[in-house]
Amino acid sequence: MPRWAAIEAARTLIAKARATIAAGATEVEISDDDLHGLANELCRPSLRRVVNATGVVLHTNLGRAPLGSDAQQAIQELASGYSNVEYDLAKGQRGSRHDHLREMLRMLTGAEDAIVVNNNAAATVLGLAALAQDREIVVSRGELIEIGGSFRLPDILALSRGVMVEVGTTNKTYTRDYEQAIRPATGLLLKVHRSNFAMVGFTAEVLLADLVALGRARGIATMIDLGSGMLIERDQQREWGLPEEITVKEAVASGADLVTFSGDKLLGGPQAGICVGTAAAIERTRSHPLMRALRPDKLTLAALSATLTMYRDGRSDELPVIRMISKSQTQLKAAADAVVQSICVVLEGEHTHGMAIEGLDVAPCVSTIGGGAMPTAELPSFAVRLPSEFEPLLRAAHVIGRVADGKVWLDLRTVADEELFQLIAAVQSCVMSRA
Repeated sequence: MPRWAAIEAARTLIAKARATIAAGATEVEISDDDLHGLANELCRPSLRRVVNATGVVLHTNLGRAPLGSDAQQAIQELASGYSNVEYDLAKGQRGSRHDHLREMLRMLTGAEDAIVVNNNAAATVLGLAALAQDREIVVSRGELIEIGGSFRLPDILALSRGVMVEVGTTNKTYTRDYEQAIRPATGLLLKVHRSNFAMVGFTAEVLLADLVALGRARGIATMIDLGSGMLIERDQQREWGLPEEITVKEAVASGADLVTFSGDKLLGGPQAGICVGTAAAIERTRSHPLMRALRPDKLTLAALSATLTMYRDGRSDELPVIRMISKSQTQLKAAADAVVQSICVVLEGEHTHGMAIEGLDVAPCVSTIGGGAMPTAELPSFAVRLPSEFEPLLRAAHVIGRVADGKVWLDLRTVADEELFQLIAAVQSCVMSRA
């Protein structure tokens, strides 16, 4: 045990003992187990790996997209030594970190140019600042979204020093609304994809292609914030039972000057913000002073490069996020049954005296995409259910489920195959600790 931890644990326990004596206790004992346990807890890292059994594929609180094995290896490779992050090996001189992913992003999206920053909020701020600083930015009232942590689009617009001009109504916006708002001070027509909520009923919105056409006719740049970036084509989305999501390639093909999206949502990579679009728009974002503060580090570039390579090589189905989304009900039911059977086999052994869990069963449920992506998507799934009193015990074992109807539900969609043993062992341990 590190000396600092032993000392801090001793001081903490002694302080508690003094408080107990001051409260009137006549005997106080500090055991070796107490000292060791507290010192060990002090040494544990705050950030720990958990099993996501919530059924929310892109769970923001649990780190969103888990990285694929190729991305993990790429991070390990670059983290263990030096790299050519800003060095041109061919020319033997300083290079740019923005060059490493440019060609791959161009190939995958059809854009003229591309850059990467550290998240999509950063990409949005940078894009707005580069294209419309101190100019008016026209945006629909129905697209003034708020993302996690009370981070609101109007605040992002203000941060980029643009002047927001709202058009249309909450539920209906037409092309003429944008057209009537255009003035000499107008610098940008902005469209924001509602990726974390849906509006249904008596609604109307302007198609991106129509907004781009208006911008071109009036000599004004256009930008779309896609939020979660989808590279999978629509026919595959339909096959998985997902609501159709505009793809990055479609957004670029519309002719928008700038398209921004996340790397750690539907793309299935590390946290990153990606800007693709015309060469002129990307150059303005690349050369903006904010880029220095928002640029990605070498590990982000390595993981994103490995993730994009899987799309380029036709291996996107190997990405954890894509695997989770595409799991069939048959696969999930079989996995849930196997988990329950494995739990029961151990608990019925001779050393556990035939211990059983009342209420342990398998039930159908519904998984979601989460992470501000596809808010209406519902993926039929199966979960292992236990009484709700097991939830804190499972959480202490780093297995995170969801509680509903007096049960804790462990949705197998978001549990990787290699995590099943950990989940089974956690449930067994919890049962034994309550016996």
